[in-house]
Amino acid sequence: MKLITWNVQWCLGADGALDPARIVAHAKEMADFDVLCLQEVADNFPELNGAPRGDQFRWIADLLPGYDAVEGVALERRGVDGRPKRFGNMLLSRLPVISVRRHQLPWAAKETRSMPRGLIEAVVMAASGPLRVMTTHLEYSHPDLRRGHIEATRDIHASACARAALPREDGPHTYARMPETVSAILCGDFNMRPADPMKQRISEAFDDGAPRLLDAWQVANGDAPHPVTACIVDQSHAPPHCCDYVFVSEDVAPRVRSLICDGDTRVSDHQPLLLELA
Repeated sequence: MKLITWNVQWCLGADGALDPARIVAHAKEMADFDVLCLQEVADNFPELNGAPRGDQFRWIADLLPGYDAVEGVALERRGVDGRPKRFGNMLLSRLPVISVRRHQLPWAAKETRSMPRGLIEAVVMAASGPLRVMTTHLEYSHPDLRRGHIEATRDIHASACARAALPREDGPHTYARMPETVSAILCGDFNMRPADPMKQRISEAFDDGAPRLLDAWQVANGDAPHPVTACIVDQSHAPPHCCDYVFVSEDVAPRVRSLICDGDTRVSDHQPLLLELA
């Protein structure tokens, strides 16, 4: 199984060109991926460096026929014309999607600028069985906001593991029991450096025994430094650093074959990561 995660910056490249087709084409060049997780997808947000009014969620889905497209809109407001303006994450899978949950992460009150954030949780049927894929984009502006997002993400994983360990009573229609699993991948833009204690918190043990979420880069590459995934070209906000990660649950870790970063592409302001599982 191959998974790519990428903050695509509403498909805006370092050259100023805005092109969803270029994003999809480059992902295909990287790998014949089974799952594609994207952050910063926009719909009707021309204020974003000239982004078009069109729906990038739909455009990207149309570019990948045969993939099930899951939208994870975290921010939605109405423009002066009454039309929705949407921003968030997206997951596309050619593996069968069994179930989807869209989580709104907590949005604490802070004087600093901030915005609503969300997490997509989708169970897909991989060759090895059900696999829960989560993708998110945590707050950039304040560590307290990120701390709340991390705790919420850990709770989401722990809750799913508890459901898998103690299946609920089956029932008809909306009560029908669906496959649950402790096996998980968590990926996205976490807006934290590798040494940040909050990044380390993601991988801490759970009180209820849920499988830990391990940094897949460390699983695959040991003590090798994390690759640079952001601010390679534009260093006005920060020097080049790593803030994009893939985590895998402990039971999935032995299946990690590789995690690589494409540090050369400039079709976004972030670099894509490619995970391969046995």
